[in-house]
Parts: sequence; structure tokens; C-alpha cells
Amino acid sequence: MLRSFLVLRRAFPSVQNSVNVPYLRRSIVSSAKPIDVDAETRPHTLTGLGGLLQRLGRWETLGDKAAIVCGVTGNSISYAELPGRLRGAAEALETKHSFGRGDTMALHLPNSPEYAVAFLSVAGAGGTNTTSNPLYTARELQGQLEDSGARLLLTSRLFSDVAEEAAAGAPGCEGVLYVEDDDCFVHAQPSVSGGQELPTPTTGGALKLDSDLVVLPYSSGTTGKPKGVMLSHRNLMSNVLQLTADDEVHVGYDCDDVVLGVLPFFHIYGMVVIMATTFATGATVVTLPKFDPPEFLATMQEYKVTVGMLVPPICIFLAKHPMVDQFDLTSLRMIFSGAAPLDAATEAACSNRLNGVVMRQGSGMTELAPVSHLNPRPGSAAPIKTGTIGKIVPNMECKIVCSDTGAELGPNSVGELWMRGPNRMVGYLNRPDANAETITADGFLKSGDIGFYDEDGYFTISDRIKDLIKVKGFQVAPAELEGLLLSHPMVADCAVIGVPDDLAGEVPKAFVMLKPGVEGTEATASDIKSFVAELVAEYKEIKHISFVETIPKSAAGKILKRMLRDPN
Repeated sequence: MLRSFLVLRRAFPSVQNSVNVPYLRRSIVSSAKPIDVDAETRPHTLTGLGGLLQRLGRWETLGDKAAIVCGVTGNSISYAELPGRLRGAAEALETKHSFGRGDTMALHLPNSPEYAVAFLSVAGAGGTNTTSNPLYTARELQGQLEDSGARLLLTSRLFSDVAEEAAAGAPGCEGVLYVEDDDCFVHAQPSVSGGQELPTPTTGGALKLDSDLVVLPYSSGTTGKPKGVMLSHRNLMSNVLQLTADDEVHVGYDCDDVVLGVLPFFHIYGMVVIMATTFATGATVVTLPKFDPPEFLATMQEYKVTVGMLVPPICIFLAKHPMVDQFDLTSLRMIFSGAAPLDAATEAACSNRLNGVVMRQGSGMTELAPVSHLNPRPGSAAPIKTGTIGKIVPNMECKIVCSDTGAELGPNSVGELWMRGPNRMVGYLNRPDANAETITADGFLKSGDIGFYDEDGYFTISDRIKDLIKVKGFQVAPAELEGLLLSHPMVADCAVIGVPDDLAGEVPKAFVMLKPGVEGTEATASDIKSFVAELVAEYKEIKHISFVETIPKSAAGKILKRMLRDPN
């Protein structure tokens, strides 16, 4: 609901828990159905995030139903087993490693059931997880170990060379643990079997939900050096509630669903929207260690996946790749796309090819733990609006701000999205400069995303501030041009950046990956340029095209434009 004149004030800039007195404020959009976050989280001061997931998911009623399954090996953990696995792992952390309050564990792993056990047992013991990309080099991993202050590193023997070198170079890291080893804490059995009790910290008393960190992920680094994002138990608990408590703005799955876990759990999207929220709904998550097209499609077919939590590159694959027709994906009822904008044409193409599967978009960022916007749940009174990221989630406020003047803008005016809510990060680790640049005095987080909202309170993101192309003073959004390029019959994937031009300042340049069998000739480039030119104003026309074999992207599906600007 668009709250043009009436907004619910929350306790900012500290953690925002409940509703106060309404007051008049123009140009801010807020949810019509706030949640009493404090009341929902207060019962879990001993068990933290895990306790909330257990209560919301009603684990005690699900018995032998699989909570998480490895799509490669078939190994699984049921909801009946999960509490005991978490207790056993937390006890082993304490007795074998003296790990608890104030300690940080680095998780350097691909998706698996053991990842979930490690993450939630570290949290249950009162420690902090710091999650890293298993494709990191030793230098990159060492940098995160040092910056996060990780005491221990949990990894796979597949990455032993990198892990050992990184740990040796990080003075505070006391050792490397391997998930394959029988004596690894993730395989430990609880001292008392049975029961649904979750682990609790053995030192320091109750958790301080507002300040005790459950996870310290690192920003993607697509626009600079990665920063540690401090997320408390309350931050993640709030976002799980924001995704599950409202009938309209709801993640959209329940205990009857099978959710695909192909997006990495080290990334906030996979960590919260897939792993944590699946446990909070009592659904089953099927994990894959990476996106491998044949394995991805075969797993969806074998496990009759009903919900795909995906990113635009995978949606483009589903919409365009001929391999998709070889598999039975009729069980799939909903695809949720996030992490980057998905154009309306690709959304429609994906739905049409997959027997009318419901397509939904949302948006978020690591600093918001992560979801801020979501298209309404299928079947609710409010419609899904194709091409938009949907409405603001409960207990959040969002406004559009002119990046030049700082003025707050109304509907259909383009500016930067500023947001605040109980899911907003505590701050960046040891980066007061970045905190001052990103968080305003009244608690709004400057997202860096450019977009607008309509009269119904649906938001659309057009691009990132740093990616906008300035052509003769006019702003050109690369995402608009990328959407048009993807609708060309010869284009498989693409990215657009601005390059210097003596007359215009900058002009758009496209990097295009062609479909199989199409040759990257001058005639092909001319055809693509002309196709776009017929659809846009002159200043938006693509002036240069380079044909490439692949478009570089992060694990979350974001185009790594810095690699296109500087291949070295």
C-alpha cells in the first residue's frame, strides 16, 4: 500500500521493533501490515535465529520429512533429526574447540546439508559465521580471515591447498577443519538424544539479539573492496518474519513445497531466502554445489522441485536454452528472481516456456539481510506486476531521493532508493567511513539503486548509480538496453557499460554473447545496433559492440562490469 501522507513511525536509528504513533510524512512508502518484531523475537533470546525457524516451521510436527537434501548424493536430514544435529555440533564446538560467544567461524564451503548444520550450530553456540566464496584464491580468503578475525576455518578437502595457505597467513586463525572428516563437529551426536531442544550459548547468558552477530558476510566487491556486513540475530530474524508473516507480501511457499538450493549459501540470498526461510516454512530444500546445467535440470526433475529461487542468468537459461526441453519440469509452479533486475520480456518468455509458471521478482541487498521488496504472493488480492520488484516488505520504509539535490520524490519520479527497517545491518565492520556514507542520521540506508515507485506502491529498479551512463548530460540505464538486447533473436546474453567519447562524454557499449550458430560479424553487429535504435531515443543508441564467449558474473548473478571495463 502506498502511504503517501500517512506513515507508521518506528524506533530509528536503533533496531526498529514495533509500531509507534502515526505521523504525517510525504513521499515515503511503508507496509500497511507491520509486524511486532520485538514480541516475535523476544522468546528466542537463548536460541536466537534457530529458535525462530523451529517455531515458525513447526518442526516438531514434521517428523521424518526431509528438511534438507543433497541433490548430488541424496544424503538428507529430517526435521526430527535437525535439532539433535545442531545440539551435537554446538556441543562439539565447545568441548573440542572452546568455541562460543565472541568467536568467529569461517565457512568456506559449497552448498550441502552440512553447511546448514555448521551455520545454525555456530549461531546456537553464540558465535558468528563469516561466509566466503569457495572459489576465492588464498589471497582473497586470507584477507577475509584477517578482517573478520575468524578463529577457525571450516572447508572441504577440495579446497585444502587454498584453505591451508590462507589460514597460515592469517595470524588469528587457529586451524582448518574439514567437513569430510568423521570427527568434524558437524557430524557430532548430542550428549542427550531425542527431544527438540536447540543449542544455547554456554557462556555469557542470553543472546543480545540486537548486537550479537549471527553472520558476517562480505559485500560482493563489484564496486570496491569487500566490506564485512555485520548482521545480528535480530536482523535475520526480522527478515524471515518479513518474508513469512504477511499473507500478501510473502515468500510464497509452505511445508508442501520443494525448494531448489542452487544459489550459494555463502551469499545472503541463498543463506536467508532459501536456507533459513525454507526451514521457517517447513519446506524441503534440495542443495546443489554449483549451477551445472544438466545437473540443475536433472535435479529439478528427480526431486520434483516446485519452487525455484533463482537469479536472472538462470532465468535467461530457462527461457532460451534448447537443453531445457529434454527435462520434465512440470512440478515447477513458481520462480522467484532476485539479486539483479530481470526484464519483463525474459520474465514472460520463461513463464511461457515452462507451462505458465508464476514468475515473481523481489529485491534486497546484503546490508538489509537481504529482502526489502517482494511481489505479492500468487492468489493474494494484490497482483504481481511483471518487471517490477514489488512492494516494500512489512516494517520497512522506502523513499526515492534525488541523487543531485537530496529532495524526496513522489510516484513515478526516478531517484535513489533509501530504506530503513529492523533488518538493516548493524554496520560495516571496522569501517566508520563507509557507515557514515551509507547510513543517514535518521537510519535510512542509501542503496545505490536507481528506480521509482508507482501509485500502487510497486517499485522498479532501473540500474545502479555507479553504472549509469551519462550521454551529453542525459542519463542512460544499462539495464534498459540489456533488456532490449535480450529480446533480439540472435542474443543469448549481454551487458552494457559506458565508454568515453570525445563529443558525448560517454556512449553505450554492449558486450554480446551470441546464440549457438550465429557468427559475430560486422553485419550481425549492425543488425543488433539497428534493432535497438528503432526502440530508443538517439542518445540511448548502442554505439559499440564486442562479441564475447561469456558475460562475467558473480555467484549471485550480478554482472561484473568492472571486469568488462578492465579485463586485466
